[in-house]
Amino acid sequence: MSNIVPTISSGVAGPLGVLHLPRLWMKASLGAAGKLHSDYPAIGAGYDQMVLDGLGIDKGDFESFISDSKPSYIALEAWVLQQKGGSLDQDAVDKLNAAIEGYIHDDETRKEILEAAGRDDDGTIKDAVNLNNLDDWAIFHSQEIG
Repeated sequence: MSNIVPTISSGVAGPLGVLHLPRLWMKASLGAAGKLHSDYPAIGAGYDQMVLDGLGIDKGDFESFISDSKPSYIALEAWVLQQKGGSLDQDAVDKLNAAIEGYIHDDETRKEILEAAGRDDDGTIKDAVNLNNLDDWAIFHSQEIG
């Protein structure tokens, strides 16, 4: 297995309720194992960094934990809680989740994603979570199926 397209949506949260954290775990884990598709950064500047910043987790510490421990998702959430003294600030999580759900790609990015996915831009899909899903699925399909 190599060049795996991460298909966990940014709109998915694990038991801690943090959107995008499962996807970040998957991408970082695949990246650490050398199995992440080349179109994806293991930890990028967008949603990935938003989650780390929103949780107050240092990127280097996160990368090291993933690389050294190869944690399951549940182990990652336990580590996050440990870094935060046993609990998360629910207001910070709510603010982070709202920022993820409310992020809108610029018009050019939206058009590129929809075109690559083979969907007309009828103005009904504007949020980055759904556009990113379409992008992932199109890349997956072209790589693995097409």
